[in-house]
Amino acid sequence: MKLSSRIKRCGLSPMRQFYPSEVAAVSRGLKVYHMNIGQPDIETPSAFLEEIRRYGEGVVAYAPAPGEAVYLNAVRAYYEALGCALETGDILATFGGSEALEIVMACILEEGDEVLLPQPFYPNYTTFINVTGGKIRPIPTSAEEGYRFASRERIEPLINDRTRAILVTTPGNPTGVVLTREEMRLLADIAKEHGIFLISDEVYREIVYTGEKATMLSFSDAAENVVVIDSVSKRFSTTGARVGALISRNRDLMGQALKWAQGRLCAATLDQLGAAKMYETLGTEYFLSVRDEYRRRRDATVAALNKIPGVGCICPEGAFYLMVTLPVDDTEKLQYFLLQEFQDQGETVMFAPGAGFYSDRDLGRDKIRIAYVMAPEKMTRAIELLGLGIVAYRQKENK
Repeated sequence: MKLSSRIKRCGLSPMRQFYPSEVAAVSRGLKVYHMNIGQPDIETPSAFLEEIRRYGEGVVAYAPAPGEAVYLNAVRAYYEALGCALETGDILATFGGSEALEIVMACILEEGDEVLLPQPFYPNYTTFINVTGGKIRPIPTSAEEGYRFASRERIEPLINDRTRAILVTTPGNPTGVVLTREEMRLLADIAKEHGIFLISDEVYREIVYTGEKATMLSFSDAAENVVVIDSVSKRFSTTGARVGALISRNRDLMGQALKWAQGRLCAATLDQLGAAKMYETLGTEYFLSVRDEYRRRRDATVAALNKIPGVGCICPEGAFYLMVTLPVDDTEKLQYFLLQEFQDQGETVMFAPGAGFYSDRDLGRDKIRIAYVMAPEKMTRAIELLGLGIVAYRQKENK
């Protein structure tokens, strides 16, 4: 039977496609260090679990389609602390940031419409854009330029009559790039001048190593253009809770997005209540401690990478990812080798091959994304395994 051409345009996640090989490796007794997926090992705040345990209703009922009032109010208070006054109708509770992205694309894209996206980019953006009929038009970046892209000269020549949005991530996944306020202002200006949306994925906002916290919502003169994607997943190390937010002052967009929200009934009731409690009880001290922990992990990871001959990387400014260039021909082949043929003292390692982070997969064949989500000593060992694996792989390839 026929399947959708839109879903066929999508690829498997480079973060998750090696799961069967991982299972086989573990069944052989290997310990696998996971650098492939952004799953922090930082403990989920007790406020989340305690709030769920306190739930006293006899029935776990549907939440309102836009979201539980206590959650929407908690998100609004969080943004007020950032200097952004929002109304409850500007916020829609979603199943994580992923559903927020899917909703936006469904609301703005017709078949063949384009979204400008700096590459390398988060691979799941490809899925959300493709399944809603859109196309990615990449904004080129390079490691040599620090993956910076926010300039008129680079962006405006790519805009045409099918362009509907610019989609950015700050802090960046997979590059760790943090947009400056001047760059953010420029992007808002370009969106306003060309009558397109500026979709800003800000789920890593609290993990900026220089300490600044910013949001595109601060540009109130671009209220009709700006859409922010947010989530508790990484902010509070609650990835499995799947609670996010779609935020915009564009009432027409939010009105159309509500149709989707009503169609899927609601985001999870209990998880929204737990998320609200975290927003209410955790603040600056918590965010500083988490950021400092990730800084230690970043520094350990970069120091270990710098010891491997032929490896290149840019030290990230935020989030907990970095793109790395390896001295191999194909990092997907390397990953299969590490899981199927390599081990050191009963251990091996996983990463996300770089091809899936590019619209032209050949551009990422020699690259990987690393998520430094383990303690510093574990990250050091994982990178050591990567270096040993590269040597063994190259020896095999050269035979």
